[in-house]
Amino acid sequence: MLQIDMPESIWRGRYGPMLIAEIGGNHEGDFEYAKRLTELALESGADYVKFQIYTGDGLVNPMEGAVRNKHFKKFELSKEQHVELAQLCKEKGAGYLASVWITEAIEWIDPFMDFYKIGSGDLTAYPIIAETIKTKKPLLLSTGLASEKEVIDCVDFISSLDKSYITERKLAILQCTSMYPIPFKDANLNVMNSLKAKTNCSVGYSDHTEGSEALETAVAMGAEILEFHFTDSREGKEFRDHKVSLTRDEVKALISKIANIRSLQGSDKKRPLPVEGDHVVTFRRGVYPARDIKANSIIKENDLVALRPDHGISAVDFYKVVGKKAKADLAKHQVLNFHHFE
Repeated sequence: MLQIDMPESIWRGRYGPMLIAEIGGNHEGDFEYAKRLTELALESGADYVKFQIYTGDGLVNPMEGAVRNKHFKKFELSKEQHVELAQLCKEKGAGYLASVWITEAIEWIDPFMDFYKIGSGDLTAYPIIAETIKTKKPLLLSTGLASEKEVIDCVDFISSLDKSYITERKLAILQCTSMYPIPFKDANLNVMNSLKAKTNCSVGYSDHTEGSEALETAVAMGAEILEFHFTDSREGKEFRDHKVSLTRDEVKALISKIANIRSLQGSDKKRPLPVEGDHVVTFRRGVYPARDIKANSIIKENDLVALRPDHGISAVDFYKVVGKKAKADLAKHQVLNFHHFE
């Protein structure tokens, strides 16, 4: 694995982590519904609205997977429809994103793509990844279904084609579990940190749990990208992805929670803060005589006591006073300074 000094990450959103609202197949092939979902996702505050570009025959072998082939044919959107959705996103100041599952679409969708997404199912589809890398644009790699070795092998493959994906942090990795929905115990958010340590890549989380708690936790753990499925409502929906999707208002609530999480995270520099006021003195202890002490006395431990506030000699210097000689009489509990001793 290539080890280098890493530049600043390009994976940033308006509210901290990049927020990707995955409409995916939730439109179920209905373009008017796709537009309505896009409008709602744009209103939610998401940085990117994401789709999937494919044809049934370009994705699933009809001889080996007839049912899946038919399913994807039903959910297809045309080139013109994707371009219209992309233009809508750009007009509203957000980004359009897609998992491009048929490489012939790269040429016509590329003008609208800031980066590309490789879905979990294509992590081992090296020909698809190789064609996508030819664009030179950043790449987001989802890791559902994968072992750690498969992820690292894929990262190494990408690096072998173009090292800038590592050296310029153009590659980011999403922890993901490819089932809908998953229980919390299967989110395995700790994988983010292990993959970051082993690949030098930015990391994030693609969510398939219900609710937003996993996303909030991922932010607190350092996720730079959050991907979540998006819908208008989960009520009365049969397609599985709706169940793990957030609505416009839920995304807005998530953004508010992210602001609180980032505020709580604060700085990584430990120092006294202005809000702590004079507590640095009043909460800490100073060294005081435990009793009246005569001049020329040699100070013993039991001659001293550590009490609040931290005036004069700090308790951290308690043992520097022990063994010294008092220059003059000292009164019980008086404030001490080193000039009192020799």
